Amino acid sequence: MKIKNLLPIICIFLINNIIAQTKIIDTETKDPISYATISFGNGNGIFADDEGTFIFTKKLYRDIDTLYISALGYSELKLPTENLPKIISLDPQADQLQEVIVQNKPKGKFKLVTLDPTLHDDYYQCWLPTIESEIAVFFPNTTPNIKRLTRLYLPIKAEAKSWDKRKKKGHDKKPFSTIFRVKFYENNDGFPGDVVTYDEIVFIATEKTEKAYELDVSENDIYMPKKGLFASIQVMGYADAKGKLLPNKKYQEVKTQRGIVKVSTTFRPLLPFTSEIPENRTYVKRIFLEGGDWILFKKGNISNSPLINKGIDNYGMGLKMEVYKEQ
Repeated sequence: MKIKNLLPIICIFLINNIIAQTKIIDTETKDPISYATISFGNGNGIFADDEGTFIFTKKLYRDIDTLYISALGYSELKLPTENLPKIISLDPQADQLQEVIVQNKPKGKFKLVTLDPTLHDDYYQCWLPTIESEIAVFFPNTTPNIKRLTRLYLPIKAEAKSWDKRKKKGHDKKPFSTIFRVKFYENNDGFPGDVVTYDEIVFIATEKTEKAYELDVSENDIYMPKKGLFASIQVMGYADAKGKLLPNKKYQEVKTQRGIVKVSTTFRPLLPFTSEIPENRTYVKRIFLEGGDWILFKKGNISNSPLINKGIDNYGMGLKMEVYKEQ
């Protein structure tokens, strides 16, 4: 195809994307709301980027007529997709924000305690991330000492560019640049409850990342609650060269006897799961499913999981914390 014939196609694509862009802002401050959740009401959805912007077109999602916009600390908003506005404002929800207890950094001596992550290189013992799922790991609080988190260790697995060379040292890896979001929750009767911090914590993993991504959370002042803490990870999507969330389609449409079924796109890197942790402490949740509950990732709770069927039922997350002497 000649270049001059490509120009109209490129222009149409750019115009459609510009028209389709919508921005989510705070009603009071007018600031963008980073990584807001846009649910479709059918268990699927997308995320806004760091500037609160997302792209929605009927061409991409022709069967969606309603969007449910939400973010931590804000009231959910329900909007029809017909004549979707360019600016969407969310109202701050003061009662939620008051739940987070701010604690000053304690004074005195402390020791650093590290709970090592569980790592491995087995492709067949890994979770394939999609934007629909959030994975949370429970860390119990075993002593009355004040504990302040400083690092979170998140196991990842990059894939070999050539499958035949996957077991060789120094093999080339398939390139990727993926944005992940991390959240922290209190323990509510054995399940993730209220958030511990409203800070938006994200990081980018690439094929150059080591076996465990080391996330520095020392500036977020996260303290271990009395009943323990859940740390979660969820994939947001691929990033461009500038680290911005790409608006690529998150689902593939597959024809079946029941009609068209949306299949979630899987993202890289893989997340290594393990059978080496004796207790069940990993939970999963469908993010875009309204009223979706946390489910303990173990046999009997989830069907048709190759990992669970093989007894691989924990994500081997680790952490480091400052443990202060008793006051």
